[in-house]
Amino acid sequence: MEKQKTKPSNKRDTGLLRSSFVVSFFTGLSRVAGLVRDVVFARLIGADALADVFFVAFKIPNFFRRIFAEGAFSQAFVPVLGEYREGKSKSAVKNFISKVSGTFGLTLAFFGLFFILAVPFFSALFAPTWYLNDPEKFDALKGMLQITFPYLIFISMTGLAGAVLQSYDRFAVPAATPIILNITLILAAIFLAPMLEYPVFALAWGVLIAGIVQFCFQLPFIYRIGLLTPPSIDWKDPGVTKILTLMAPAIFGVSVSQINLLLDTILATFLPTGSVSWLYYSDRITELPLGIFAIAIAVVILPNLSRMHAAKSIENFSETLDWGIKMIFYIALPSTIAILILSEPILVALFFYGDVMTAMDMKMASYSLSAYALGLTGFMLIKVLAPGFFARQDMITPVRVGIIAMIANMVFNLALVIPLFFFFNLGHVGLALATSISSFLNAGLLLYYSLKKGFYIPLPGWARFFLRISVSLLIMVFVLGWISESLGLNNREFWLNSDFWNRGSRLIVVCVVGMCVYILSLFFFGVRKADFIAPSKGVSSD
Repeated sequence: MEKQKTKPSNKRDTGLLRSSFVVSFFTGLSRVAGLVRDVVFARLIGADALADVFFVAFKIPNFFRRIFAEGAFSQAFVPVLGEYREGKSKSAVKNFISKVSGTFGLTLAFFGLFFILAVPFFSALFAPTWYLNDPEKFDALKGMLQITFPYLIFISMTGLAGAVLQSYDRFAVPAATPIILNITLILAAIFLAPMLEYPVFALAWGVLIAGIVQFCFQLPFIYRIGLLTPPSIDWKDPGVTKILTLMAPAIFGVSVSQINLLLDTILATFLPTGSVSWLYYSDRITELPLGIFAIAIAVVILPNLSRMHAAKSIENFSETLDWGIKMIFYIALPSTIAILILSEPILVALFFYGDVMTAMDMKMASYSLSAYALGLTGFMLIKVLAPGFFARQDMITPVRVGIIAMIANMVFNLALVIPLFFFFNLGHVGLALATSISSFLNAGLLLYYSLKKGFYIPLPGWARFFLRISVSLLIMVFVLGWISESLGLNNREFWLNSDFWNRGSRLIVVCVVGMCVYILSLFFFGVRKADFIAPSKGVSSD
């Protein structure tokens, strides 16, 4: 394919930026609520044996949720819905949603029933070492999975409703919905846990209740845009068939990072007690910038890219990808550096409580947090590069890339965790580091194929862009180091012995100062508001 030079468009569109801010704001609230939830978890269950069990029981339905609700289904459904919206009547769109929701819901119901009936098998599959050596943990995992797994059905239907709202530029409600999960789990931990013999089971019930509430919460908003319709089942409907065809390969392509994290969890069950929890808490910190910014940008650009592709607006398609990639670098690089510098102070400030979380837990979790942070830019780039393929209904390329990355991740896992390979064992840190390395491999291959297929042509000015960011980051690193030393964050004994409010206030000061220095440095070196505004959509948005 002959590539044409792409010039920057003079037309700029604030809609993508504004929508990204809306999603970021509500996602930020959700992540803050999630941190509060994890602080409650740390107080309630810490990093003991049953904590490991709950985190595995919570991660398994979450893994499938990210395939069905946020992954393959969403990436296949949104482009097809975009075609219906651009070229068909509203009644046709409504009929399409009815058939998709009925067919998808029935599939989920059968899958959920099958999993619950086969819980002993899946428990042994996901935690083989507990099956062989720790019957108490294994029995607890079976019991928790039977409670948590039906959550998948409700949260996946919530994802379908959210995708409809996002396709009609209603981003706030889907972004705010996850807050319900965190609030429900907090309430379950505070009020239900004291009533049970094993308090951790209260969290499992909280997960199920949250799924039901989240689904019901979105229905009035679907009704408000005139698309609430009774579900119907039609496996032969062209739209349903197309989604199923697109989903089949996308399950691997879009969910590689989640598959890698799940494999990490399985391997972590072979490691010393606490390893699953250390990975969980460190992953939660990494998810904060990933969820607030990268997923927000991805959620906003996918429906827009889908409409651009349907309208054959090739130039705006490429420019929108270029904008998304730059936004990722603006956010991912300072986030990575801040986490590397402040890994243990962040964990101690949020999760350190001497009765259930120890100083050793914090040190171990800080190692895996640093390893995850190294891959943050790769994780974020995947969230923006993959929608470029999904919007064009090309699911094969991300699948090929995903399989390569997944195999590489397993090789790195074995090399870094099993001493047989290189005569050293990084334990849970090796699992996190392997995931980070594979994320860059995934992102690099997606970028390569985006350029090769010609739908992404970088705009001029990338060298100047990286120069501005690099100098601004150097200034931020110097200031972060100085203020961290001044406020005692580098004094581990002082930090461990400080109370929650003392830690939190000092950490907030450091983070706010570092962010302000970075933003002011960018401005000083020539970055302006226009650099953050996306190109004109070039298509109608109804």
